[in-house]
Amino acid sequence: MAISTHVTTVLNGTISAVKSVLPLTMETDKPNLINQPFEQEALSVLIGMTGDIPGRLIIEGSESCMSRIGEAMFGMPLEGEMLESFTSELGNMIAGNLATTLAQNNISMDITPPTVLVGKAKMYGFEKAICLPIHLQNTGTIHIILMIRI
Repeated sequence: MAISTHVTTVLNGTISAVKSVLPLTMETDKPNLINQPFEQEALSVLIGMTGDIPGRLIIEGSESCMSRIGEAMFGMPLEGEMLESFTSELGNMIAGNLATTLAQNNISMDITPPTVLVGKAKMYGFEKAICLPIHLQNTGTIHIILMIRI
């Protein structure tokens, strides 16, 4: 499979995964390329991807946005350690759903345990990445960052 086909399949699979996991109305912006470092403002989860699609998946958003996502899913706003734990599990749900979607397209992808990052951080170790902004109605914006090494 060509690199561009892999990237398109991963992007479409990511959008599908987010739609199936989050019970919110959403709108995606056009994906854009970012160079290192990626600068996080508040809260994110990083999950490694192995197999046919090696790289990393990062889901980043403000604490208030992540808390509202938790409220939409579980009926109560989250904060502190509960919010961090939820962010980790949200990453697992989206990445696991993405792996399942890719398997249906004969692309093998496994995921690593999630790493939650809190506060301002700069991430290096990639040449270019794709950022997919997703606006969630009455909730905020999350950014899906795909660092694919193909």
